[in-house]
Amino acid sequence: MSSETSTSRVAGNSAFHIPAWLLVVIAIIVVQVGAAAAKGLFESIGPTGVVFLRTLIGALLLSLVFRPALTGYTRREWAWLIGYGAAIAFNMLTFYWAIVYVPLGITVAIAFAGPLVVAVLGSRKLIDLLWVILAGGGIILLSPISNVTIPPIGMALAIWCAIMWGVYIVFTGRISKSFKGSSPLAISMGVAALITLPFGISGAVNVVSDWRLIGLALVVALLSSAIPFALEFRAMKVLHTRTLGLLVALEPVAAALTGLLLLGEAIGLKEAIGIGLVTIAAIATARESH
Repeated sequence: MSSETSTSRVAGNSAFHIPAWLLVVIAIIVVQVGAAAAKGLFESIGPTGVVFLRTLIGALLLSLVFRPALTGYTRREWAWLIGYGAAIAFNMLTFYWAIVYVPLGITVAIAFAGPLVVAVLGSRKLIDLLWVILAGGGIILLSPISNVTIPPIGMALAIWCAIMWGVYIVFTGRISKSFKGSSPLAISMGVAALITLPFGISGAVNVVSDWRLIGLALVVALLSSAIPFALEFRAMKVLHTRTLGLLVALEPVAAALTGLLLLGEAIGLKEAIGIGLVTIAAIATARESH
């Protein structure tokens, strides 16, 4: 446990002067880079194979850093840890399942209903609702919700993803504040790996035949799971769940800007307004979180 203690002290050292909300923003940016890298794995192992490797390798990396103890927890605490792992697993799985049937932008818009509900339920002042409305409006503008027919199964999966995203945020806030250190995250990521194993193992085994795929899988797990989850978990030790619920609205903004800067994908006036609305809401939320 000494390794985890020292790691926690470094992460919390005020000398770094990194606000908790900025840790979330960094996590969002890292996830987008990881998502770009993950595209190189989809053809070889499939989306669910990527999810399984993300959780498995993420759990191993987090365990190496935090060296979690598997004893000393009550049955109630284990229930929370297992529930957290399930939330992580099904948040990832339902998102990847949904985008098989629904365009990515629309899936994000529907799924973001989960964090928005968490933000609304956690509101303490009337002004909070304004930021929720701004963020929700921005997400809609960023999403191509027009002249698109969404199949019932795709809608159901996207709604399920929204529920699991909201549950994930609630669990992150509860567990990060109730448990010391970051051992719970490593344990719950291991639980997520066990849950995703039957869905992704058949595709994931294809990685072992190609060293390039092995290296890419490690990069994806590091950028998509280990680093962002650790940053969000650390941030939520001091942030309110409402704050994380609104800050994650920056994910589609980060995706749009990444597409513009790295892929040359143009952003129209509607998307630019959407980015502006979400950014205003995120900045206001970050200021209030101090």
